Amino acid sequence: MSGVAAEEIRVLLVDDQELFREGVRVIIDAQAGMRVVGSAGDGLEAVRLVDELEPDVVLMDIRMPEMDGVEATRQVFSPDRAARRTRPVRVVVLTTFNLDDRAATAIRYGASGFLLKDTTPLMLRDAIRTVHAGNAVLAPQDLSTLLDGQFRARAAVPAAYGSLTEKEREVFAAVARGLSNTEIAGLVYASESTVKTHVGAILRKLGLRDRVQIVVFAHEHGLAG
Repeated sequence: MSGVAAEEIRVLLVDDQELFREGVRVIIDAQAGMRVVGSAGDGLEAVRLVDELEPDVVLMDIRMPEMDGVEATRQVFSPDRAARRTRPVRVVVLTTFNLDDRAATAIRYGASGFLLKDTTPLMLRDAIRTVHAGNAVLAPQDLSTLLDGQFRARAAVPAAYGSLTEKEREVFAAVARGLSNTEIAGLVYASESTVKTHVGAILRKLGLRDRVQIVVFAHEHGLAG
């Protein structure tokens, strides 16, 4: 039994509507391999519970009293808090508006994407599994549309980018376009395991958390082709 428990995806629900939280809890707890470990009604409580419970995935409402989901996401991923964690955390923001500017800002702060609050139980389940694996929860073109509006002025390319090998830059560009490891493997004529190794090296050299942050980095510095 201990092996099964260790593989569970631990989810924290954050929304100011208790009825909505309880409905989502029922959906998640009915799924194999995941369970709700806590819930919060505002951003302040969310940040506290992330520190206390260290969930794998946080479903974070954007609009809440006390502290909204954008600021809560920023605090969750602040360097001092991240350094104290023993396990990675992923955030998915919940919104009622498609391509919401607030969602884009939350993604810049570290969220792995967004979901509309009227999503289906199946899509919610798949989204939790997707972000837990380190991927984004929205189509690459939607992510690009969101981020293009956020980075009208491009920041200078950091020196760390120059440390990438030629092959790593190819993989970087492909990840920035939203391609999967399977698609990248065919593009650069390498195995999926080799691509995974390149992605790991890119994350390490650029000091990024996951593939979503590679996409953000590319848009922020004008490297998204």
